[in-house]
Amino acid sequence: MTLGLIAGNGRFPFLLLDAARAQGHSVTVAAIREETDPEIDRRAQTDPGVTVHWLSLGELSRLIDTFHKEGVEKAVMAGQVKHKQIFSSIRPDWRLAKLLLNLRTRSTDVLLGAVARVLADEGIELISSTAFLEPLLAQEGVITERAPDEEERTNIEYGLKVARAVAGFDIGQTVVVAAQACVAVEAMEGTDATIERAGQLMRSLAGDASTLERRLTVVKVAKPNQDMRFDVPVIGVATVETMIGAGASCLSIEAGRTLLFDRGALVERARHAGIAIVATPRGE
Repeated sequence: MTLGLIAGNGRFPFLLLDAARAQGHSVTVAAIREETDPEIDRRAQTDPGVTVHWLSLGELSRLIDTFHKEGVEKAVMAGQVKHKQIFSSIRPDWRLAKLLLNLRTRSTDVLLGAVARVLADEGIELISSTAFLEPLLAQEGVITERAPDEEERTNIEYGLKVARAVAGFDIGQTVVVAAQACVAVEAMEGTDATIERAGQLMRSLAGDASTLERRLTVVKVAKPNQDMRFDVPVIGVATVETMIGAGASCLSIEAGRTLLFDRGALVERARHAGIAIVATPRGE
């Protein structure tokens, strides 16, 4: 089988590519010019089972034509495509423009769901982005050497309620909490930018009288009806580094629906920084 890989940013596309190749699949990569790491070209240069085609985020028709020419009948999305790109200067082709005009909203689920239906109509099935990476899904329990303390557990309990409500509206999947107060909520900017914004806000209060505990707890969840074909929650070393810069001491993720990249390095970096990471039971 030739697998189609729609590659966004970060390491996710590379991990999925390696996993698919390890299972013997040829891979045709649709590399998004505005997002994908150019390093992807090296994989094609050193592996005859990998081909890479570069295209713009707005070129839906070209994506379909490329997959047809390469014999792709199953495809996967891996790596983030920033939601704010929808409102950038990228020009959609006629097919994508028509799709956008017919959307009732431009939330992630609605937009990507519509793209998936267009691909299906063209004989290309979009499959789960975790299809080749099940071992990387977080299992329930404390992941790091240090468990959350009582205050952090209280923040997590509160943060889960807020995060699940926000995720239910497909706004974002992350909230940052201090002393059971919501400091920042993710929207289009992404998880790391949300954490950075929370840290900046807390630093701005450093010279003021405040009842807020300065330590931040980050809570990241999947959507209530998470479609595992796209927008699956992911954390890695970069997440921990961002938390360190923001002054966050605890991270809560959702078991079974969050991918952990470079787990060994992630846990070691968290240990060195005194950060607790815990995977909570799946929310309903």
